[in-house]
Amino acid sequence: MTNVTNAPGKPRTTYRSRLRVLLTTTLVALALPSLSLPALANSQPEPPRYGTPDDLNITLSGSYLSGRLATRLNDFASAAAFFEETLATDPDNVDVLERTFMLKLANGEIDIAMELAADMDALKVSNFLAHAVTAIGHAQDGKFRTASSALKADPGGGPLAELTLTITKAWMEAGAGEVDKALRRIDGLKGPEWFDVFKANHAALIAQNAGRPKVALERIEAAYNADRGALRVADSYARLLAANGRKADALTVLDEYDELAPGHPVLKRTRELIESGKKIPPLVRSPMVGIAELMNGLGSAIGRDGAEELAAGYLNLALYLDPDADFAAIALGGLYERMDNPGRAIEALEQVPDTSPLKRDAEIQVGLNYNAMDKVDESRAHLEALIKQDPGDLEAVISLGNVLRSRKMFAEAEKVYSTGIDSLKEIEPQHWALFYYRGICRERLKQWDSAEVDLRKALELYPDQPMVLNYLGYSLVDQGLKLDEALEMIKKAVSLRPSDGYIVDSLGWAYYRLGRYDEAVTELERAVELRPADPVINDHLGDAYWKVGRRLEAQFQWNHARDLDPEPEELPKILDKIANGLKETPAPPTASNATGNGG
Repeated sequence: MTNVTNAPGKPRTTYRSRLRVLLTTTLVALALPSLSLPALANSQPEPPRYGTPDDLNITLSGSYLSGRLATRLNDFASAAAFFEETLATDPDNVDVLERTFMLKLANGEIDIAMELAADMDALKVSNFLAHAVTAIGHAQDGKFRTASSALKADPGGGPLAELTLTITKAWMEAGAGEVDKALRRIDGLKGPEWFDVFKANHAALIAQNAGRPKVALERIEAAYNADRGALRVADSYARLLAANGRKADALTVLDEYDELAPGHPVLKRTRELIESGKKIPPLVRSPMVGIAELMNGLGSAIGRDGAEELAAGYLNLALYLDPDADFAAIALGGLYERMDNPGRAIEALEQVPDTSPLKRDAEIQVGLNYNAMDKVDESRAHLEALIKQDPGDLEAVISLGNVLRSRKMFAEAEKVYSTGIDSLKEIEPQHWALFYYRGICRERLKQWDSAEVDLRKALELYPDQPMVLNYLGYSLVDQGLKLDEALEMIKKAVSLRPSDGYIVDSLGWAYYRLGRYDEAVTELERAVELRPADPVINDHLGDAYWKVGRRLEAQFQWNHARDLDPEPEELPKILDKIANGLKETPAPPTASNATGNGG
């Protein structure tokens, strides 16, 4: 776990010294390949994703630069392996030691990170997470006072370091039985306004864990008033109200949150627990789980701000401290998804325990991540299995339908959405998406009459929904139908989402179809600014330029559209325009006479 103290008189074995042994073994293997290579090969870590380094030619610069590249690509596993090799060639380099520590932490290799943290401490490297990891190692052995002493201040770490170390230290003091001291420590923490929720929430959790429900309720109420949108705070507040005999107030809190996020599975389970009248257990069952809660909260927050490596370190530390930390697993999965690493996202999501109310949501995300890996069969089988378990799970139905629709399997997707719609006992506003997605499939299957019915139903359920307004309006315009109404729909969609390039393109194309080419150019130029890499929008702008006599610019836009990987069925049309220009077409219908279908 940390540095091992051997028998008296023998030197301490550190992670760096073991790396020296590894390097020596590698050099010996150069001289005795036939004797040493098999054993050495068995000891090597899994090869990094971005190139397999030559085990017989490890260089400081090669490993370091490879680690830098892997870090830029957010490949923590490869980066950690390469920096570990760099550290083996230069074990006393404190900068490399610190980078290796951070990457091991981000990759979830917490035991190794603990050993590296001990080495950093021996070299007097100031890193607040290394101090926290060292303290956690002591606390795991029940040495909470020793752990508290290991939490040294990091003046250069900023507010995040101060918040992390102070609340972790408070949990260590609570673990040592010094609850009042822990609460005073949190009260004395000064910092920006966003500290307030963390301070009040963890003071409440410490008090609740110590069997002080009244103090806990007072503290959690402050956290709730500071941020009523924080799910974990609302959950804790409702539980503490119920534990203090205020069942009606607890249910009111859940009702209020339900207006923000209807039917959240965690609060649904809490409601069932409160209504059952059973004893309300503490949300945090031990100091280590309390620290895991802190790491999860901070990791989830900074992960949304782009600090992927640091966020992954916090979240992996949370899962190390509490393997049942379902929120941390979900957050880590989401982080990997944003980093375009669906394989690692699946690994994280699979850590959500079977008993968690978030398990089904996690399994749906697993299915979607299989699709992101182009494993369509696995994705489909996974989601179909979930639907078979619960045919009324509309989230799973929509997810499977969306996977099939994204693969242009419109007929199969249409059947899935229809299954979901047929399962409804009562159609409610939140079901608009089912009709919207089915309408898209039917439009793509050239079943326009039924598609229009679905799209109008979606709009009835969710008036002024910009995506529905845009799709219905664009489809009508593209077919020359009901142009007055279609144009108004698209204008409204643009007013609701003025920065959406696709919707602005629809408006430009509507003007084009109406023969209002100057207005079409204005809107399509703006659409291209918003979505410069979209082949359809560039193609549309080329057509509009041609119509207003800007032939060279039209050729440029069509060539650009060709180079942006258009749909296979559109490419021949674009090539024909590049070669021959835009063919003359009959005068477009006007908004006053092109009502279509009896409009």
